[in-house]
Amino acid sequence: MSEPNPYADDAYKWGPPQQPGHQPTVADGYPNPGGAPAYGYPQPLPESAAQPGPAYGYPQHAQPTMPGQYLPVPQGVPGQGGVPVLSIGDITVMNDAIVTPSGSMPLKGAVWTATDMSRTEERIPPHAIVLAIVFALFCLVGLLFLLMKEKRTTGFVQVTVTSGGRHHSTMIPAMGPHTFPAIMGQLNQARSMSI
Repeated sequence: MSEPNPYADDAYKWGPPQQPGHQPTVADGYPNPGGAPAYGYPQPLPESAAQPGPAYGYPQHAQPTMPGQYLPVPQGVPGQGGVPVLSIGDITVMNDAIVTPSGSMPLKGAVWTATDMSRTEERIPPHAIVLAIVFALFCLVGLLFLLMKEKRTTGFVQVTVTSGGRHHSTMIPAMGPHTFPAIMGQLNQARSMSI
């Protein structure tokens, strides 16, 4: 591999043709220094891009703030308290309103329900069965591996709110057996605010 290629000559063969002592120009496919850039080369920014404006979707007079996790403060919306008090799934409880993706509802007189559609299963993990078989040959000590158990929670918790002739339901994934009691604590706080 250290030998030079016997079929190659030292002539340059790639790119547009070049003559010795000739600088490439726009006609050759390269930009002309000091002139207008050719097609495909970086173009200068237009005058309107030199002055950055507000970001897309944000009001021009103020920058939004983040009162809670992933909840922007609604600005200029009459009838809403402005600061989220509680968030259950995609339902946000304000001081005087309930905001859902399907619209706003009055907080007073709201009816809250929750349904636990999750289940927790307890089973012997596959690695415990393999270890029990491998170590069963050593004085039956391997049978102790069959005492290993793992719990897995699957399913959802459904939260429903009805108020002012409107109805909204959301499904919250159950991460463990503690999910339903945690959601019920939030629901009891929302119920006390709805009175």
